[in-house]
Amino acid sequence: MKLSKVLKSTLLAATLLIGANTFAQDKMMKAETKMVGGAEMYPTKDIITNAVNSKDHTTLVAAVKAADLVKTLQGEGPFTVFAPTNMAFEKLPKGTVETLLMTENKATLQKVLTYHVVAGKYSAKDIIKAIKIGKGKAEFTTVADEKLTAMVTNGKVQLKDVAGNISTVTIADVNQSNGVIHVVDTVILPMK
Repeated sequence: MKLSKVLKSTLLAATLLIGANTFAQDKMMKAETKMVGGAEMYPTKDIITNAVNSKDHTTLVAAVKAADLVKTLQGEGPFTVFAPTNMAFEKLPKGTVETLLMTENKATLQKVLTYHVVAGKYSAKDIIKAIKIGKGKAEFTTVADEKLTAMVTNGKVQLKDVAGNISTVTIADVNQSNGVIHVVDTVILPMK
């Protein structure tokens, strides 16, 4: 009879401990989860699995699929992705997106998309630190093997492409299981 009471007490304590641990993990996960395009971006999911849920990134997701980069961005990484919104793609000259999505332009599309990716995981804090070390700017080599310049203007991280176009980070540090996404408001372009 005493064994039964001890066993019941032990089971109750274990259940409470597991419940408290699960609650703490859920709370921690919620704290790290950010909203992008009306969807939660879970740090336990990869870049593509999260991005497909953002209503603000449907053009980017379609482009990644057309460029056959899904498996790459679902890979181990880590990657830092500067993710242009649908509105960013709309800023491009009329017909540009449709032209890039054509099968015969796949190599160009891949170059444009990989220009938005840096190997490694760089938080906003890491980027700002690199900018300070670089005395106002920092250069990163993208997966497209071209330079991308980062700077801070009016307290916001901005990117300058090789043509001088400027893009501003609007949502920073969207952590992923294989890297980090920084949402940007303008498509940056590599050399032609």
